[in-house]
Amino acid sequence: MNSIRRALALGLAAATLSFGAQAQAQNRELTVASSATYAPFAFENKDKQIVGFDIDIINAIAKQQGLKIKVVNTPFTGIFGALNNGDVDLVISGVTINEKRKQSYDFTPPYFAARQLIALPKSSTVASLKDLAGKKIAVVSASTADDIASREFGKTNPNIRRFESTPLIISELAGGGVDAAMGDNGVIAYRVAQHPELKTLDDKSFPEEGFGIVVKKGDKALLDKLTAGLAAVRADGSYATIYKKWFNKDPNAR
Repeated sequence: MNSIRRALALGLAAATLSFGAQAQAQNRELTVASSATYAPFAFENKDKQIVGFDIDIINAIAKQQGLKIKVVNTPFTGIFGALNNGDVDLVISGVTINEKRKQSYDFTPPYFAARQLIALPKSSTVASLKDLAGKKIAVVSASTADDIASREFGKTNPNIRRFESTPLIISELAGGGVDAAMGDNGVIAYRVAQHPELKTLDDKSFPEEGFGIVVKKGDKALLDKLTAGLAAVRADGSYATIYKKWFNKDPNAR
């Protein structure tokens, strides 16, 4: 009888420890990587706090799902390495969902509809991506714009100038160091609006894209929570409110 009691006691203790470990894992703080040079999606305000559309979206999802999160400013060039190394648990940083990335990472459904946009001097006569042949183009390294320029003009083409962030490519263009800059529409339009000497070009050949929240390949538990949270904030109107706050229009407007 004593041996039975001891076995039951040991079983109960093991179950208690297991439950406690699961609860601790569920309640642990998740580290979110975002590149805070990507206004209006993520950037530092005057108080050095990271704010923006992406930040409001992930905070709304976390609140809806009861997740504890901490956002860390991570350069886009190192953002996937941080996820691979386990330094962060997820990424929200204007990351375009594409087949190449889906081979290595898992994505939520799109939380933002996007496409590429070209920034040019107002005096430029460039009318399409193909017109940039032979011209110097600034892109963010490892971005969708980098992929497009590499496919169109050759990955090792010296005219493709790669930088760490969107502010740097716009600064290079405004300073005359390149003939064009290319990137995601939301952030390019935002930056160009601050430079009256620049304009944007929307090449209709660019495909529609979607930004997704990124997790490690196979992290189904976290992916399911993020996907459910995104669906919930869309359904309860929170998403539309956040979108209008940062883009001053309805998310369905074109």
